[in-house]
Amino acid sequence: MRSIPKYFLFLGSLTVAAHIGWAETGSPATFFRSDAGIARTGPLPDQFDAPTKLRWRTLVGSGQSTPIVANGRIFLTTYHAADRELATVAIDGESGKVLWKQKASADRIEETHPTMGSPAAATPACDGERVFVFFGSCGLICYDLEGRKLWEHTLGSFRDEYGAGSSPMLVDDKVILCEDHDLDSFLIALDARAGKVVWKTPRPNAVRSYATPMVWTTDGRKQLLVAGALELAGYDPANGEKLWWVNGLARIVIPAPIPVGDTIFMASWAPGGDTGAKLTLDPWKTALEKWDKNSDGKLSKDEIGDGAVVDRYNRMDLDQDGLLNQAEWDRQAAVFRRAENAVLAIKPVGRGDLTDKAVVWKYRRGTPYVPTPVVHNGLLWMVKDGGLVTRLETASGRLLSDERLPAPGSYYASPVVGDGKIYFASEAGVLTVVADEPVWRVISSHKFDGKIYGTPVLNGNRIIVRTEESLLCYESEPAAQ
Repeated sequence: MRSIPKYFLFLGSLTVAAHIGWAETGSPATFFRSDAGIARTGPLPDQFDAPTKLRWRTLVGSGQSTPIVANGRIFLTTYHAADRELATVAIDGESGKVLWKQKASADRIEETHPTMGSPAAATPACDGERVFVFFGSCGLICYDLEGRKLWEHTLGSFRDEYGAGSSPMLVDDKVILCEDHDLDSFLIALDARAGKVVWKTPRPNAVRSYATPMVWTTDGRKQLLVAGALELAGYDPANGEKLWWVNGLARIVIPAPIPVGDTIFMASWAPGGDTGAKLTLDPWKTALEKWDKNSDGKLSKDEIGDGAVVDRYNRMDLDQDGLLNQAEWDRQAAVFRRAENAVLAIKPVGRGDLTDKAVVWKYRRGTPYVPTPVVHNGLLWMVKDGGLVTRLETASGRLLSDERLPAPGSYYASPVVGDGKIYFASEAGVLTVVADEPVWRVISSHKFDGKIYGTPVLNGNRIIVRTEESLLCYESEPAAQ
């Protein structure tokens, strides 16, 4: 098992939309992974050592949210630890100039990992007129494009020592947010203009996970695809009704589902879910016989002699009384037992439990913990820690290749595709460009000054890269007309 949990960094790791052209108006909804399945035509830069390719660089401050591009502007969130400041920042796409910065009125800062987490992790969303940001420390905030606050909806606090999960996404005139935690998980829709709750659907069986919902259109109707622990489900965006579900996901889910036509591709991996190496808990009676030293019928943290349980004690102790009872124990045991690490291709038709009907294929190796795969030209590309890139045939799930990137280490950013290239960014700050060709070919690999958690954004003939403190815009010469 890994010694350091990674799921607190999920939000900065996924792709967001990047619309072509800085000055466009009336943009479609832009949010976390809203460009899934869209390959940019470019031409896009692939040599980041060349200073002539760098259009501008702007210091923006710390934060792990991926930027979004809308109406000629770039929006992102930041956190300044010294004065505990959460903020939303708007940047001019042409010049890199900071247009405005609005601080969030947070009375507290949510708990995150002390060395690797960030309270500014959720990616913003934009409907062309309004910008929506989410901080687990205070909730959802809506600004107009000039930075004037229009409304705020308080949410939290959440039972999760690694911070709140998921980014806001948009469908029709609603802002959607999924919050799956140790207790009181829910899916919520707010009116985009007024900030009023349209509906709120409890998810009583959902435990902590961090995937952002996606929109899937089937038979002319939209559905919300919500990936959570153990299960992918479809919801009606009009009223929040749960329509169908498919079991077989990991116990912690971070990647977003990817809808392509009538198929949904879903990757999920968490420690202890691999076949042949699954985490299990003893039956409650056996656990008491082994560790209940004072015979009170409960287990304190000091009594337990299993590191896997001790590491998860806080999330198992649902009532936070410092003792585990049988109901709390059995709940976690069931999560371990049902968890599966794999990539699934799913074609859901109908209502209710579609587990036995909808899964077209399943692939169990190379599955990433954080990055969402990218699907393009009948191939699914995914990267996991160590820089292992796996390519699968989307129609069959057949393995085409396993290759290693020149940059090992952890990967939080999702791969993005454009101009015949796949871009991979490592936590250590190495951006590697691979040719979108049948034979593996690395085009370039560049080490940036600072770590990378947010996904690179492709926009027209430009690529935007966010490092720990900076936002950089690289540009290629426009294609000849």
